[in-house]
Amino acid sequence: MLQTLPGDDVRQVMWRYAERYDLQMLVQSARQVARGPVARAVSSGLRNTHEWNEGKAELLTAFDQAGLTSAFMDIEHGGYIDGPKNMVQALITWEIAWVDAGAATGGMAGNLALAPIHERGTPEQKTQYLGGAVPPQPGENRKQYRGAFALTEPIPYVGVETGLLNGKVSIAEWEDGKEPILQVDKRGRFITGMGFANFVTAAVESTDPRFKGSCIVILEETDPGIYNRGTATKKMVHQLSSTCDPVLSLRVPANRIVGGYTIKDGIIVPNFSHGDVIEAVFRRTRVVVGLMTASKLLSSIEPIIRYQRNRFRGGESCQPGSARYDLGLQNKEDAIHRLADIWATGEAAASLGFATARIYDELQPLEKFKENYFKEKQITGRAQIRALSLITKEALEFIELNGLPENQRNTKRYEELKQNRMIQFLVTDSIANILCPATKLWNTGWGTTMLREAVSLMGGYGITEDCPGFLGQKWMDGQLEATYEGPEAVQRRQLSITMTQELFLAQFSQWIKELHQIESDKSLKLGANLLANAMTLWVKTLHFLQSNKDKNGTKLYSTNRQGINFPLADALCWLLAVRYFIMDILELESKIPENPAFEGYVNFFALLSQTQALRASGEAARICIELAYGYVDAQTPGLEELSALRLEVDKAMCGLRKAKDQAAEALTKVMIPEALDYPI
Repeated sequence: MLQTLPGDDVRQVMWRYAERYDLQMLVQSARQVARGPVARAVSSGLRNTHEWNEGKAELLTAFDQAGLTSAFMDIEHGGYIDGPKNMVQALITWEIAWVDAGAATGGMAGNLALAPIHERGTPEQKTQYLGGAVPPQPGENRKQYRGAFALTEPIPYVGVETGLLNGKVSIAEWEDGKEPILQVDKRGRFITGMGFANFVTAAVESTDPRFKGSCIVILEETDPGIYNRGTATKKMVHQLSSTCDPVLSLRVPANRIVGGYTIKDGIIVPNFSHGDVIEAVFRRTRVVVGLMTASKLLSSIEPIIRYQRNRFRGGESCQPGSARYDLGLQNKEDAIHRLADIWATGEAAASLGFATARIYDELQPLEKFKENYFKEKQITGRAQIRALSLITKEALEFIELNGLPENQRNTKRYEELKQNRMIQFLVTDSIANILCPATKLWNTGWGTTMLREAVSLMGGYGITEDCPGFLGQKWMDGQLEATYEGPEAVQRRQLSITMTQELFLAQFSQWIKELHQIESDKSLKLGANLLANAMTLWVKTLHFLQSNKDKNGTKLYSTNRQGINFPLADALCWLLAVRYFIMDILELESKIPENPAFEGYVNFFALLSQTQALRASGEAARICIELAYGYVDAQTPGLEELSALRLEVDKAMCGLRKAKDQAAEALTKVMIPEALDYPI
């Protein structure tokens, strides 16, 4: 069993960056900032004020000096890490959020402002703003761009829907042969980074017949007009990030429209609507928000163990060498069982989040290929959807071949499909469209519930400002993370659509087979068979709901029946998190020959995996049976099959509860450092 808490050597393997020296160094840089300047900011009370001030601004300088600001940029714009940056951002956020999620958000806000430009900007916009956001080098005399992303609107419109905009754009001047000048009016609400931003990427909609639709436009503080950062939002959480309600009324040249524009029949037509840009941005940035909560969960383990063991020390009846002195509250089964649940949840959330970050790193070059392909073929609009649908059958064929043992494949056909980048885009995209909302929904939702458990295990200490590990503040921060970049309903809505797509379901079926195979091949017990049974019940329940009606003759599974498709989305998230945890454990197990010390961690994680599989399968099975039985008669065809599948889930649970007992006992023996390495 494990002797000490997992270190970087373990995490680098599990999260697949053991071969990336650049990422390893980035992690160390981010950690020094988190457990130095960020920890000192929290312990000195900087969270006790809403306003942006000099003390908080010093964190931006620390991010700059550690190379965290530049890490987001591509090399041609002054960055130093080549390729996609999803894993880069995930690791930076993980390290900063380990201490304070508000600081992590403050560092991420600038990237969020730059993301529309990075994803859809013109070459000139990328050079100016991405390059300008890199800290000036010695000898350079220029201002550094720091941005904010203004999407949401003021109350009463805030959070209504990203498609409903109160920000407006019109044409102020348009002289022959000159660049049109736009009048932009935007009032924002809860805009992160606004306290220090010198430019804003704002979502606006036209009120002028000479300007079509909506767009994202870049506004600078030096533009003519009003650039009012507004009052600081009186948040109860994330106080180390700046949040304001700005008022913006500015005149800007039309070349500030993100992605550029064309003129058709005397009308300015943006090349990308604000919705086009948001879709490209949020599908990635939501992942790191989910990882914030996961990081905080795992950061709570060491402080809780220390508190539990020290709880009774100091009294005359508690002498060194006694069980009460050595273990304290860890003598009690409840304390260590609940801690095992927190750890298991944190591991599953981390595995899900980092898997999603890696998927997006794989997807990004495929997306670029797809865009260039359509551009070369001059395929636009709905014709692109039709073009992709034509190769869906081949994508399904690839998934089927990929699930076969190598000696049973048609190797020639398999390689042909594998080399087709449009097919690989479809396959990868179908998974990314599931994992992004799943990470955001489950990690922040259930993760925050488990953070409450972490706080409760600290007793009265948990709700003090000086609680070791800042656990009370982390719990409160989690409430914001559950709504940040789209509340839970938004994620459930996306899942309710994407989880019915045939490319995802085909891969889901392959995962079920894979899990059964793992159970039969491995002496290591991971709860794989139980999870596979629960996944089978889930997919059969989905098909049952899609093919049946309630007693009123209304379809059970439809867009507007959120009382059905939303809970089913929740059930899927439980299952996905455990699946990716199991895959991370297997990755670590494969490296035991290179590092025998991994064996103890593998054995311990296997106990946590069984623990989490038991909980996840129980939750998913409960939801599935409630939905299936709750709307139909007992004689409805298909119910008997679901009942039999539920029984298979229950049978597969046999004996797995013992894993929690063993994991809990291991927690009484693991060694921890003498003291936390923060605050300093």
